[in-house]
Amino acid sequence: MATDAGVLLAQATGIALQAHALSKRFGRKVALDAVDLTVPAGSVTALVGPNGAGKTTLIRVCMAFERPNGGMVEVDGVDPWKHRSEALRRVGYVPQTPAVYRGLDVDDHLAMARSLHSGFDAEYARKRLNQLGIPLDQRADTLSGGQAAQLGLAIALGTRAKVLLLDEPLANLDPLARREFIQVLIDAVKSDGSTALLSSHIVTDVEEACDRLVILGAGKVLLDCPLEEARQAHRLTDSKSPPPGGVAVGSFAGKGLTRLTLWRVPADAGDGAWAATEPASLEEVVLGYLAAGRGTTGLQLN
Repeated sequence: MATDAGVLLAQATGIALQAHALSKRFGRKVALDAVDLTVPAGSVTALVGPNGAGKTTLIRVCMAFERPNGGMVEVDGVDPWKHRSEALRRVGYVPQTPAVYRGLDVDDHLAMARSLHSGFDAEYARKRLNQLGIPLDQRADTLSGGQAAQLGLAIALGTRAKVLLLDEPLANLDPLARREFIQVLIDAVKSDGSTALLSSHIVTDVEEACDRLVILGAGKVLLDCPLEEARQAHRLTDSKSPPPGGVAVGSFAGKGLTRLTLWRVPADAGDGAWAATEPASLEEVVLGYLAAGRGTTGLQLN
């Protein structure tokens, strides 16, 4: 009954995934530090941060692979620790390293997925693979890295899950394979009405795919806002002199090793007051927040 109530609330509020004060420790190491996060239904959210920021831990907690030490998380209204089976039915998972078996061909992998997931849509997965020209009778040990990643994505999509959790699936792919993966993901989210949380430590990998940005550093949410707002609400200077009403975020080495400072622009700032500043790219926004360090207070815009 509690699960049903949570699902109805998630549907009513349009929230696909949410966490509140979520914490996870491994001994003395703090992997997640009171994380608050909201992923709107139908969005593709970029979860960006350096290695060790807590991205994988967050996804593993959402999958009930790790038990949190505090706080709560719900996936499509279901607590994955209290109702693991129900939560996993609502999640499609793509790891960084594709889980393929060398002795099996592509269609064997789909048959295995169907045996493990009662609602697995093998025909849908085959359609996705056919569109990419990946033969169903090709052995897994002959697949390229990009083909193996697409097989993993096709299996996740075949579950017809409402929420897709992708843990740095682009990390080991060449540029063309990354672009093809992103195109398939975007198409699937648009056509199926699903929601995706795409983890990466390279912002340029996910910039085209996502409409929302979450920056994670040292286990803390440093920024959570729509992608376009992240660009519009920040500017750069080559000094620490504060522009009118600006709030300094962090300083970092820009191109040519020039020291740049990222500023948060007040909502009522006029163009004239900020004429001496430069627009910030999404990558520079991420660098500014990461440079702010562990003591930065997370900012949630919108």
